[in-house]
Amino acid sequence: MKRPVLTIVVPCCNEEEVLARTFRELRGVLGHLIREQLVAAASKLLFVDDGSKDRTWSMIIAEHSAHPEITGLKLARNVGHQKALLAGLEAAAARSDCVISIDADLQDDIGVIRDFVLKFHEGFDIVYGVRASRKTDTWFKRTSALCFYRIMSRLGIQLIPNHADFRLMSKRAVAELCRYGETNLFLRGIVPLIGYTATNVYYDRKERFAGQSKYSLRKMLSFAFDGIASFSVAPIRFVTSLGFILLAVSIGAGAYALTQKWLGQTKTGWTSLMISIWFLGGLQLLGIGIIGEYIGKIFIEVKCRPKYAVEIDLYSSVSEPVIRATASESSL
Repeated sequence: MKRPVLTIVVPCCNEEEVLARTFRELRGVLGHLIREQLVAAASKLLFVDDGSKDRTWSMIIAEHSAHPEITGLKLARNVGHQKALLAGLEAAAARSDCVISIDADLQDDIGVIRDFVLKFHEGFDIVYGVRASRKTDTWFKRTSALCFYRIMSRLGIQLIPNHADFRLMSKRAVAELCRYGETNLFLRGIVPLIGYTATNVYYDRKERFAGQSKYSLRKMLSFAFDGIASFSVAPIRFVTSLGFILLAVSIGAGAYALTQKWLGQTKTGWTSLMISIWFLGGLQLLGIGIIGEYIGKIFIEVKCRPKYAVEIDLYSSVSEPVIRATASESSL
């Protein structure tokens, strides 16, 4: 049986507090897989530095010098978790038979990486790491996540509940993923669209042992709306439906007002007038805002700008820093 070349992709942004332990634990997992002959000896750990301001990149370089199985990509600037992850996946797929993505904080259980590889040997192209429970989350995060998945399901968006970006993908699955050229990336929604054979592996998520989460409430809300707006026009249709409902209500209210006038029972009502103005004005602004979000995404997409630029590529064994962009870069 041919042993596949595996690359574990780890996007990093200001992770100096956790990297030493991450290096050690992932090297242990990779070494164990190689000794079991589940993966080839040429397998690698690829750390993608997403514009870190701390010692993240210098630590990657030092670890690369000491352990050749560890390598890295340094992006020219911070482009966000999803684009940094895509950069790693694209680079890894060129030299690997399968790729596993995992966050640097190792809250995801690295013990199930072996299960991922076994599922790949069984013939699955995509293996999702799915949380068995959310007991380590706060009440707010647990409740908001549940609401998010319910909303996405109601909108007809295919997501794997309680799955983040901890997954295995085969070489051909990553190649298919790279065909999706959108700039507003929501990988959790795109990967299920590929349609290749997939399965789930369940695990318990751990507490973060050092540092702080890079996802603030603002970023989480932005990420959630990106997912909705990238895969569904339901919010715009909701505003349209609401407009028709209000139109019907307005016609009814107008008919009632005319009837009362003809009967001579009209009374001046400042309160009802002000409430109506503020209510309708608020709905109009809401509708304009939702439509504006979609127009903004169209504005970004039609530019076809590169998703990222690689400043230094240790993975390709290039002796000098190189600059590389995605194939989506438009020719000038």
